[in-house]
Amino acid sequence: MSLQQRRSDTLAESEIFHILGNDRRRAIVQLLASEPGQVDVSAVATAIASQEVGEDVSSNESETVPNNLYKSVYVSLQQTHLPQLEEDDVISYDSSAKTLRRGEQFDAVYQYVDGEHTNDKQLMLSHLSLSVLGLVVIVLAGFSLPFSIDPVLSSVLLFLLVGASSLYRLLT
Repeated sequence: MSLQQRRSDTLAESEIFHILGNDRRRAIVQLLASEPGQVDVSAVATAIASQEVGEDVSSNESETVPNNLYKSVYVSLQQTHLPQLEEDDVISYDSSAKTLRRGEQFDAVYQYVDGEHTNDKQLMLSHLSLSVLGLVVIVLAGFSLPFSIDPVLSSVLLFLLVGASSLYRLLT
């Protein structure tokens, strides 16, 4: 844990953009997303240095990275990036073991890195489902069925459901 107190509230969007405004912090988040548990800081530094020289990370990665670049990345991680990510609770950093893992705010930050907003995706799927249901109801109204379906009323009800769903999403 850093010298400063960890945050207990959620991150504002502007704070997330500040965190991700640096290539190395963004790379740390991406690397942690691909690893299920804890990661060694030296492995993170090597991977970031490899990215900066434009090489793929391989099993023999430490031999392809210039030592001065590795040291520069490692020091900047230790002195700047890891403390900030820990303070914002994006990572949990064990300074004695030199390992890090995902923190409480990791998912909130990662959704901006991978470009996929899961809540928006779920909302779009529900709206798509309601739209398909509306089309089915309108098509069924054209057939002579033993029961009558008013296409205008059913369409209005489905549009109201979509509107209510959107309003609920905006207010939460």
